[in-house]
Amino acid sequence: MALKIRLTKVGSVHQPLYRVVVAEARSRRDGDPVENLGTYTPKTKGNPINLKLDRVDYWISKGAVPTATMHAMIKKAKRTAAATAPAVAAAS
Repeated sequence: MALKIRLTKVGSVHQPLYRVVVAEARSRRDGDPVENLGTYTPKTKGNPINLKLDRVDYWISKGAVPTATMHAMIKKAKRTAAATAPAVAAAS
């Protein structure tokens, strides 16, 4: 079973909302996912990506392959998490 980390559209017309899911590579775009990993709301200001990075790392370690778009989003989410972590640690 080949798994992919990809986007699934759940929003309506002119209100895009996507879920980040782990799904079988041959299933349809809005098919049944194995697990939901987060959301992507492109119209949101600031940080539109909300991901469970620990679960993303788990699925990648198990062989799931992110699509090109998700690979870029995961990198961006990890950079954002790394940038906010030292600021939170310094404030404590």
